[in-house]
Amino acid sequence: MNAVQPIANASSVTATRTSRLARLLRRLWPAVIAYSVILAAVILVTKYFGAADYVGPDNDDGMRLVEVRDFLAGQGWFDLMQYRLGLAGGTLMHWSRLIDLPIASLIWFFGLFAPPETAEALALAVWPVSLIFPAMLAMAVAGRRIGGIAGMHIALGLSASAIYTGSRFAPGAIDHHNAQLALVATMVAMLVDPERRGWSYAIAGVAAAVAIAIGAETAPLVAAVCLTVALLWAWEGENFAVAARAFGLSLAIAINILFFATVPPRLYSMVTCDNLSLGYYSLAAIGGGLLLFSAVFASGLRRPLRFAALAFVGAGVFGSAIFIAPQCLSDPLDSLDPMLVELWLRHISEAKSLLALARTDPTSVGAFYAAGLFGIGVCILRIIQRDRVRIHLVLLFLLATSWAIALVQVRGSSFSNLLSILPLTLLIVDLRRVSNRDSENVAAAFVYVMSVLASVPAVWAIGGGFVSLQMENDAQKKAAEPTKAVSCTSKEALAPLAELPVGLVSAPSEMGVPILRFTQNRVLSAPYHRNQGGMLTEMHIGLAKPQEAEAFLKGAGVTVLAFCPKDLQTRELAKLKPDGLYAELGKGNIPPYLQPLPKAPDAAVQFFRYRPAAN
Repeated sequence: MNAVQPIANASSVTATRTSRLARLLRRLWPAVIAYSVILAAVILVTKYFGAADYVGPDNDDGMRLVEVRDFLAGQGWFDLMQYRLGLAGGTLMHWSRLIDLPIASLIWFFGLFAPPETAEALALAVWPVSLIFPAMLAMAVAGRRIGGIAGMHIALGLSASAIYTGSRFAPGAIDHHNAQLALVATMVAMLVDPERRGWSYAIAGVAAAVAIAIGAETAPLVAAVCLTVALLWAWEGENFAVAARAFGLSLAIAINILFFATVPPRLYSMVTCDNLSLGYYSLAAIGGGLLLFSAVFASGLRRPLRFAALAFVGAGVFGSAIFIAPQCLSDPLDSLDPMLVELWLRHISEAKSLLALARTDPTSVGAFYAAGLFGIGVCILRIIQRDRVRIHLVLLFLLATSWAIALVQVRGSSFSNLLSILPLTLLIVDLRRVSNRDSENVAAAFVYVMSVLASVPAVWAIGGGFVSLQMENDAQKKAAEPTKAVSCTSKEALAPLAELPVGLVSAPSEMGVPILRFTQNRVLSAPYHRNQGGMLTEMHIGLAKPQEAEAFLKGAGVTVLAFCPKDLQTRELAKLKPDGLYAELGKGNIPPYLQPLPKAPDAAVQFFRYRPAAN
């Protein structure tokens, strides 16, 4: 009896602790903190430690670091010129200081007690991982609002899977896409508030303004959010007046603050379509102001009159767009030179359309599009069944918008995959309930399990050959590890530039960012659409016959030319013009004005010092 009692007491204590933990995890903040901390720890252990580089693999990650370094070195808050990129004078970048500031602050902080490179590595690990919490919080709020406690945990679980299997929140990913995902999740979480509380819609308005200020990629989604709020107001009237007023007022105030806080006075009148400028500022301010005015003075009108007022608001916004920024009604990349479209843009994986992706990498289509399409189908079916119509209409409109964007550019799939989590969460909650009621029903259990699997983009990737692709990637990585220096973009491969006076390097666009990061040189080309002049000049150098190429080198002020025969663009140029400079260099025919420089052992890139021919 005495031996049994301690065991019983221990079991009782364990049961009590388990019960307390279960009660704790039913609450929003403890659940979000637990999921976020565990996810962040797993990501840091699996993706940070042992990584080859502390900067993410995307060119935008390296370019953001270059921009932050310039900011820390004293470049002004309003000065977004990248003076080392492009032709004489530099290239005005379209990114926002709103992302530069926290990264620069982290580097400064860690620099107080660590060497510069270590401080950068720590900052670049902390920043993307820190954004996991706001993203998870938004998805948890949305899941709880539409599906209760179970919905919260399912949304958290699906969000954790999406974040882990993606690359947007991995250490080193310091472009702005992770922040945009968190902001989109926040907007949607606020829009599904069943009580239509004003503070929810005020947060949505601020998030919409910040999303526009950070990057224009979310502009169509922000427009869809604004239209959703406007349509809900026109349909519901007085019941939605507080929410509409809060959204319109917060959007108008926030976009005003952000415009004057981030746009230099000399650019107040300039309209650009790839960042916050007079165009997006005026449309957001006018739209938010007109919605506020309508919600204050027209909420008591009958529904047809409210829709008439909404039509007036829409006409005002559209008329403003036609008058102020007509060019922003089309794709900003439509102005690209046809040569850049053919030789550069079409080879950017995240800029490919669904059709282009299906031709080049059909096994990955499911990972990018299937979950979103599944979510759209679920929303349509629920609306037909008259099941929580308002929530599913909102989710359908926003999900369909993001999925349509992804059809044009695959980069939009990260938003559609994220938004698909919410309708699929509701589906899983309901299927779980049905399965639990009848545990012997094999069909219900099967549908439940398959629905869970179909809600995870990574599962679709596995179905499309993800395993074999990963094996190929692993083999390539292992093959590259012993000969890391063969890369044209590694620090070791670029070492010969350190032996030369600082000058202007003509190199393929994929080499541009690493040269800016690892050296103090200027570069003609890097993969950014605002640097059309520099990119075209580098292409013409490679295409021109050797005797004609010298004119481009001399005119641009090039001091060093980089030739990387493994570079895709370089191969395309050599194939296009078999008698061009790149093709001749590939054959070993070096013109007299190019002096080969010593290169790193087994390096794939050869640097040439340009020495003008004597007159």
